[in-house]
Amino acid sequence: MAENGSCCTPEGSCHTGDTAVEVGAVTATYKVSGMTCGHCEGAVSSEIGEIAGVSSVQAVAATGLVTVTSKAPLDEAAVRAAVDEAGYELVGQV
Repeated sequence: MAENGSCCTPEGSCHTGDTAVEVGAVTATYKVSGMTCGHCEGAVSSEIGEIAGVSSVQAVAATGLVTVTSKAPLDEAAVRAAVDEAGYELVGQV
């Protein structure tokens, strides 16, 4: 245990090194092409929402941006597969 009686570092992190585990939700934004309306937003949100660990999805057809909140960083291949299943194309993470 650290001298201050806490397992955390002075910076407030309970982990050290590149393998630090983030506490709390992770938010990522993706660019999706082909969305034009509310139905498109719903289809993309529904498919991405089925990925394990996803807690919320907000798709905006006007900008093509999809913001995903999850328990941990998502595998881009899983997001791509979900977007493909909805009938759209994942451009990439922004």
